[in-house]
Amino acid sequence: MNYFFLLVGLFFTLETRGQSTPTTLQLSITGANSDAGSIRVLIFSKPSGFPDQVSNSVRNMSIAPKSGKASFKLTDLPVGTYAIGVIHDEDNNGKLSTNAVGYPIEKFGFSNNPKVYFGPPSFEKAAFVLGKSPVSVEINLR
Repeated sequence: MNYFFLLVGLFFTLETRGQSTPTTLQLSITGANSDAGSIRVLIFSKPSGFPDQVSNSVRNMSIAPKSGKASFKLTDLPVGTYAIGVIHDEDNNGKLSTNAVGYPIEKFGFSNNPKVYFGPPSFEKAAFVLGKSPVSVEINLR
C-alpha cells in the first residue's frame, strides 16, 4: 500500500514539473513611417545575439504595418526574462538599412524604449520579465 502512495506522489510530481503556466505577451509597435515593407520582430531570452541575430532569437516574425502601427499577442512563451528588437524594414531586404556612415535610415526600436546613443542598447536595458500575469510591451520606433 505504501508503494501505491509513493508511486502516485511521484507521478504527480513528474507530471507537473515539466509544465509551465501559459503566459501572454501583448506587443504594440508604433511610429512606422509608412505601411510599406514589414515590421520585423526578434525576441531574445539571453544577451547572446541581441538585438539582430535571428539565429539566437527565441522568436522572429514579420508583421505588415497598418497606419504606422503593428500589434500581436503571444501566448506560448515560457516564464522568463526577454528583450525585443524591432525594425521597420521598408525595403524588405531583411536587415536594417543604413547610410554611408552607418546611421540607420529605417526606423528601429527596443523593448523598454531605452535611449540609443552610438549603437544598440544592452540586453539588460531592453529586458523585461514575463511572469504568470499578462505583460504588455509598447515599442516606439525611432
